[in-house]
Amino acid sequence: MAQRKYNKTILGPLHIETVKVQGGTFDLGSNDGSADRKPAHTVVLDDFYLGKYEIKQQQWMAVMDENPSFYKCDECPVTNVSWDDVQEYISKVNSQTGKKYRLPTEAEWEYAAKAMIGTQEIDENQTSQRIYPWDGSSMRNNRGKDKGEMKANFKRGRGDYAGIAGRQNDGAIITEEVYSYAPNDFCLYNIAWNVNEWLYDLYRPNSYQDFNDLNPIRRSDYLDEANLYDKKNFNSLIDNKLRVYKGGSWNDVAYWLSPGTRRFIDQDSSTAAIGFRCAMIAIGKKGSH
Repeated sequence: MAQRKYNKTILGPLHIETVKVQGGTFDLGSNDGSADRKPAHTVVLDDFYLGKYEIKQQQWMAVMDENPSFYKCDECPVTNVSWDDVQEYISKVNSQTGKKYRLPTEAEWEYAAKAMIGTQEIDENQTSQRIYPWDGSSMRNNRGKDKGEMKANFKRGRGDYAGIAGRQNDGAIITEEVYSYAPNDFCLYNIAWNVNEWLYDLYRPNSYQDFNDLNPIRRSDYLDEANLYDKKNFNSLIDNKLRVYKGGSWNDVAYWLSPGTRRFIDQDSSTAAIGFRCAMIAIGKKGSH
């Protein structure tokens, strides 16, 4: 198997391990690819906390008393949950823990996935952007004891989910445990592979054109109303129930692992390739939570 296992922390099912993500300025979106990710533009985010890994199936079961995931595995991310299901889960966790978890915004997730902190120079110059949550365009490790091994769980092409026997490429045909594969520079595991992740934002194709440059988020159809798209007469798919998801998965080709790509689906829909991780605001000078 190509993937490597990393240290696990045994905690109660209601405890959500988070990583403090130091805020800053970055380029949201991209000038390449589909029109709805253009233009790349500079925004700034406050500090926030983000789940170290996706919510596991055992964590979901502890709160919701069921496991909807098509592929069962306690340490794997829960899937087959809709955006609406996730809101119910988070509400129950918050009521039991006193925390204020939520889904990350599209901007927070993209910022955390790119982890440009790993490219920071002394004078704040960042000479290049990242295509994936690591440096370079290769999907394989290019140095060290893991040289030649795949960095992520994804689909290389039609019918190729894990490579040939004897030298499997990423070692996983379907979802893998949340601590599989190395984390990115913010110490976030599987942030752009294994399963896609639900985000808070309402989907609009022009979000990257009209987003605020300070903590951008699309909570509603303000400035881009649903009636402008005429879904009623089948002239568009756009309405106020479409939510953004990102990340790529075991069932996606490498293109979708790029943090700047974006897709949408109805908030009451679910698939075996979409899970989620929780976020939380960092309060005060030291970002306590």
